[in-house]
Amino acid sequence: MQKLQDSLVEALSIDGALGVALGDWKTGMCLGYKGTNSPTFPEANLELAVAGNTEVIRAKMRAAESLGFTDRIEEILIILETQYHLMYLLRNIPGLFFYLALDREKGNLALARIKLAQIEKKLTL
Repeated sequence: MQKLQDSLVEALSIDGALGVALGDWKTGMCLGYKGTNSPTFPEANLELAVAGNTEVIRAKMRAAESLGFTDRIEEILIILETQYHLMYLLRNIPGLFFYLALDREKGNLALARIKLAQIEKKLTL
C-alpha cells in the first residue's frame, strides 16, 4: 500500500507529466498535488485545476444521470493543442479523482492511463 504523497510522486514520474493532483469532486477540495513548475503549467495552478475540474465532473455526472446511463464514468479527457488533461475517477475510493496534466509531445496517453490505474490500486488514505 502507498501513501498519498508517494502516489503523487509516482504519477509525476509518468513520461510527459506536468502536474498531478488528487481531488474530491464532491467537495471540490484538493487533497494533494505535485508539479514540475513547467512554464506551460505552473504547480500553483493545480489546486485551481482541481476546483475547476470538479465542476466538469459534476456536470458530466448530472448529464449521465439525466440520460439514464448505467455505466460508471471512468475518465474524462480534455485535449488542448499541447496538453492532455485527464480526470481519472477512482474506483476504490468513490468521490476522488486523479487529475493529470500531460505534455502531448512527451507523454503517451494510453500508458498514462494504465499507470494511474496501477497507482490507484496501491493508494491508501
